[in-house]
Amino acid sequence: MGSIERGCPNCRQPMQRRNFAGRGPGPVALDLCMGCQSIWFDAYESSQLTPGAVLELFDLIHRAQSQPPRPLSQSCACPVCHHGLGLTHDIERTNHITYYRCPEGHGRLTTFAQFLLEKNFVRALSPAEVSRLRAVVTRVRCTSCGAPIDIGNDAACPYCRAPIAILDADALQGSVAQLTAAEQARRQPIDRRAAVESLLAIPNEPRTAGTIQDVLAVLFNFS
Repeated sequence: MGSIERGCPNCRQPMQRRNFAGRGPGPVALDLCMGCQSIWFDAYESSQLTPGAVLELFDLIHRAQSQPPRPLSQSCACPVCHHGLGLTHDIERTNHITYYRCPEGHGRLTTFAQFLLEKNFVRALSPAEVSRLRAVVTRVRCTSCGAPIDIGNDAACPYCRAPIAILDADALQGSVAQLTAAEQARRQPIDRRAAVESLLAIPNEPRTAGTIQDVLAVLFNFS
């Protein structure tokens, strides 16, 4: 990514650019709007975050949610090409998620709430849980776009169709434990000399292009 300051697709105010650890050779630079509580992901950036980076972003989101977000408008525009973003429905694991995608493929706008749903920190309410909620409240605000939800008539946001979701303690603990273990495994030091010597010491093994590729993968951590 370049160093040009980007405006938020929703409020048009300058976004904060923060670097997070990536799976590739360099960091992943994300643009965040704390007022709208949203993240702009360039193409494939979300999948490039390391487990540790996801945990770091979760902590940042948690600290930023003391104030309600600005509601998302229906005229969000791509910060790169300025074309209107399209509301997109997707499934991540078992969670239904929504985000706002650039029609030219430059990236997507994801709210903090939808990122937590995408990474399995929160979950959608079951029909039984929605029924119990209806017994005590009649209206809630969408955690994704900020629109009001009349839960007497709907179990999802009427604008962005995001389901009513909650922070589930078991799901949260499970996701944090899984990400922590994955990050620890990723940081395990590799005895690269021993690995290379083992590869090259195979008796009667011709030094093929595949063997060289294996050595390079160990030395430079690529495939």
